[in-house]
Amino acid sequence: QVQLVESGGGLVQPGGSLRLSCAASGITLDYYAIGWFRQAPGKEREGVSCISSSDSSTYYADSVKGRFTISRDIAKNTVYLQMNSLKPEDTAVYYCAAVAGYGCYHTAYEYDYWGQGTQVTVSS
Repeated sequence: QVQLVESGGGLVQPGGSLRLSCAASGITLDYYAIGWFRQAPGKEREGVSCISSSDSSTYYADSVKGRFTISRDIAKNTVYLQMNSLKPEDTAVYYCAAVAGYGCYHTAYEYDYWGQGTQVTVSS
């Protein structure tokens, strides 16, 4: 059974940092791409970042480029999203998702497995 568990969300002031974690079980990151998505109230789910199964390809949405960094720890079967210089517009529920394959996928419909989400609130 595939399970993705996000953690690390919370309340942070503008300009602050958070690191989200996505712990995977039932899959091996060597064969699965992991994506991070976010959804703010009243808005569609947005692709934020992804990392390919080979770790050779990453993607960042323009809105987070230069501020967010995706990485992974194969030994822990965990993917991280380091978020720096956070802005109020980064406020959303953040989800990680997984799909078998060798690419880096940007849209939600391409993913098969989803975590439950973690709330990130950027506010003073």
